[in-house]
Amino acid sequence: MRSYVPNTEQERAEMLKVIGLDSMDDLFSDIPEDLRLKRELDLGEGMSEADIRRIFAAYAANTRTDMPLFRGAGAYRHYIPAVIPQLLARSEYYTAYTPYQAEMSQGMLQGIFEYQTLMCNLTGLDVSNASVYDGATAAAEAMLMLRDSKRKRKVLVSEGLSPEVRWTIRTYAHGSGVEIVEIPLTDECRTDMEALEANFADAAGYICACPNFYGCIEDMQAVSDKVHELGGLLVSYVNPISLGALKRPGDYGADIAIGEAQPLGMPLSFGGPYCGFMCATAKLMRHLPGRIAGQTTDADGNRVFVLTLQAREQHIRREKASSNICSNQMLCALTASIYLSVMGPEGMAEVADQNLQKAHYLAEGIASLPGAKLRYPNTPFFNEFVVDFDKDSSVINAALKSKGYVGGMRLGYYGCDDNGVLFCATELNTRDEIDGLILALEEVLK
Repeated sequence: MRSYVPNTEQERAEMLKVIGLDSMDDLFSDIPEDLRLKRELDLGEGMSEADIRRIFAAYAANTRTDMPLFRGAGAYRHYIPAVIPQLLARSEYYTAYTPYQAEMSQGMLQGIFEYQTLMCNLTGLDVSNASVYDGATAAAEAMLMLRDSKRKRKVLVSEGLSPEVRWTIRTYAHGSGVEIVEIPLTDECRTDMEALEANFADAAGYICACPNFYGCIEDMQAVSDKVHELGGLLVSYVNPISLGALKRPGDYGADIAIGEAQPLGMPLSFGGPYCGFMCATAKLMRHLPGRIAGQTTDADGNRVFVLTLQAREQHIRREKASSNICSNQMLCALTASIYLSVMGPEGMAEVADQNLQKAHYLAEGIASLPGAKLRYPNTPFFNEFVVDFDKDSSVINAALKSKGYVGGMRLGYYGCDDNGVLFCATELNTRDEIDGLILALEEVLK
């Protein structure tokens, strides 16, 4: 990369002199010799812009986006109303960050305030931050909230959380001195309440997913009652689309609600950018990381917006802050705001109902095939469910792809010895697509 730095050799030498160094190698003296690359990078000759465009066009031509998709596992294909990209195309919204000068940023601050209001309505909780980077980050930050609020160094985490979410929590915990204890699921794919109670001594709280990673719906009222009976706080990781059909976290007593906002109008986009949401009760407001926009009046009585409670944040409290996050996913949060505003309560209920109906129609069809069975046939699920096959699931998915279908997520993908497949259906899967997948599976399983 050295040849791409936009300054001359003389300018580099002058900058090195200012910091008391003689060469670029001196700048990297802390890197052990045995870890340094002693040769040029193995790259081809430079290419023209036109040639590079041709190469990427060829890559794009090999990418299929027309295949019916039956995979979720944390990222979902939903219908995106045309108004969303149209409004987001306005140049005023092209920023990913929260502002520092309130007097210069009233529009952006109002956008954050409206997002927070909508997320509070969606989750039934009192306060929301301006968003964080993604759902996994939200879970890790919620873990730090539990530690900071309860002053305890142990947090319980459900095995029903996505593997990626649990990995992220453990990474944060490693650097924060927090002990993570995973609570197993029962044979019905719900929290093992006996294990929860047995491990709760000295725990700050419990992070539970509903629907969980396997699509199953927990009895969150029972979980909430048990966690509070044991003196802890409950963090509920939710799919926001499911809240059009299921009880809101605030309504069953959750202290914190978190999740991935990608289903709220954001395309899959090969993995991002996404948006993590965090909501909490009023008593936990000062432990909530990230930015919070508030509404007030100026000296002339005009309605204005400001960043509030900034004493919680790392750029103010520095080493005393419980989180290093002082920014947000502004453009993605705005996307979620537009989506929720356009859909409204009735639209959210309709989308949730279609997800439920289509997923259950798909599940019934697959369960009727010889060589396939539902892993949790007696447990309610939202739009995902696990299927066990007699054949190798990687072979099944490869065969489905050859027939023009993206099958479910192989659970063995996460590094475990599990042949199950997590299927998903959303409102964008038509009946013809679902029937076609079932027919293709029947042929593959014969």
